[in-house]
Amino acid sequence: MRFDSIDSFLKTAKPVLNQGPVAMVFVEDDTEIGSTLHHHLKCGFKAVLALMPDAFELPDELPDNLYRIGFDCSPPMAVCNAVNQVIRAAPGTWLYYCYNAEYLFFPFCETRSVNEMLTFHGEERRDAMLTYVVDLYAGDLAKFPSAVSLDEAYLDRSGYYAQARKDPTTGQARERQLDFFGGLRWRFEEHVPTERRKIDRIALFRAAPGAELLPNHTFVAQEYNTYACPWHNNLTAVICSFRAAKALKRNPDSTLSINTLRWHNSIPFEWHSGQLLNLGLMETGQWF
Repeated sequence: MRFDSIDSFLKTAKPVLNQGPVAMVFVEDDTEIGSTLHHHLKCGFKAVLALMPDAFELPDELPDNLYRIGFDCSPPMAVCNAVNQVIRAAPGTWLYYCYNAEYLFFPFCETRSVNEMLTFHGEERRDAMLTYVVDLYAGDLAKFPSAVSLDEAYLDRSGYYAQARKDPTTGQARERQLDFFGGLRWRFEEHVPTERRKIDRIALFRAAPGAELLPNHTFVAQEYNTYACPWHNNLTAVICSFRAAKALKRNPDSTLSINTLRWHNSIPFEWHSGQLLNLGLMETGQWF
């Protein structure tokens, strides 16, 4: 189904949003639109919203629970504002957001649905889930100058780290919150603005009154930004993303100085949650 704008979608969206969980895919360019949408439909989202410019095409075979919404991602606050619009329209619904050429992986996602995972997570009295954005990149830039290849994708097996997140008012470390770094944004940090170097994103969350997404991928409600509850570790997930690789190769300054995105800790991506679990990039918590 197609809508001209997010406003027109939300006028009739209550039955769709009440189902949950709902994925929002923000399309910035024409890279891997179809594969991104297919992946998240396969994850088990009850509805997938493709927010995208009219100029881009969609595959014909997409199912009825895919909703195309006319949208321009380029204004600075456009994505953040759109997510908050959906939050206000869907209290109680689990939501997720990502960009095209990004792929959600969670523990055991090959055999379990995202709805099963979020049901368990909610039973643990959690209303949000930390996701790590793990960079993917083509191994051969001469062959794939856009840095995107699903068949020959690589990721970093190490080089990830965390720092205490400080309260800007008190200067004290916030409880159960960390800023995470690594991947291409760390290795090529001279080409990445400081405010875009973090790789943590609260991408899965339950909409609620007062829940408000901020431009840095965190929420106004501080408990939403925690990686675990006070009692034990909780589930975390990974968004495997070509977004940083695309940007490094499209930026005139960085593309001239980068001949390869691979290094000694690059390994082929296997497109399987087991690999991400073995690398310690996500947490099963108490879910087995």
